[in-house]
Amino acid sequence: MKIALMDSGIGLLAAAAAMRRLRPDAELVLSCDPDGMPWGPRTPQDLTGRALDVARAAAAHRPDALIVACNTASVHALPALRAELEPAIPVIGTVPAIKPAALSGGRVAIWATPATTGSPYQRGLIRDFAEGARVTEVPCPGLADAVEAADEAAVVRAVAAAAALTPADVTDVVLGCTHYELVEAPIRAALAARTGGARLVYHGSAEPVAVQALRRLGARPEPGLPRTGSLTVLLSGRPGALPGAALTYAEGRLLAGQNAAVGG
Repeated sequence: MKIALMDSGIGLLAAAAAMRRLRPDAELVLSCDPDGMPWGPRTPQDLTGRALDVARAAAAHRPDALIVACNTASVHALPALRAELEPAIPVIGTVPAIKPAALSGGRVAIWATPATTGSPYQRGLIRDFAEGARVTEVPCPGLADAVEAADEAAVVRAVAAAAALTPADVTDVVLGCTHYELVEAPIRAALAARTGGARLVYHGSAEPVAVQALRRLGARPEPGLPRTGSLTVLLSGRPGALPGAALTYAEGRLLAGQNAAVGG
């Protein structure tokens, strides 16, 4: 089984690590776009063009499925990606886990990029899946960039700013950008201080999207299989290696074969 994942940068690490845990035998192809990142500030048309190039590079390796491990690309480029690649290659997009968070009946905070916060896309998800729930949209300026650069001090500052905007009585937190799952520990620490140590439930998309990809292929999680899966990295279409920043995260080290423990 060969699974490709795409993103502008290292936000795909969380989903790739989830897939590695669920199917240690899977060959993984990680297709990133260091030449064109960040994608967030680009126009939808420009972003779609970059995403198609990254997807084509991955498709050249003949994967069985392609995971769009990026919320922004899923919003703007998913129809174009599916039009070009399906049905030969199933394309699985990433959606913030608003529905399961809202089902808890508590107070939900959605951490997302400033571009996504308040967007028609996110408001539509709230309308469709969280009607009647108490939802607060929390913009996180600079957090994805700080994660991408593995700038720990900048991560702490951005997380603290977002935590200050999060209601103190929050019960469920949606990590609405794939980068944020890489820094769940400092997010948890900041919100524990904000909420007086209340037990919060965090909702990411990495494992659900990996499970959905397996489902599309008629496969199932088999975490006990031998870890025989290979790793291929494409950098704006060029063969490469995981960037140094990726190895600062447990997910990146796991993918690199350094046996880092990753929760999930």
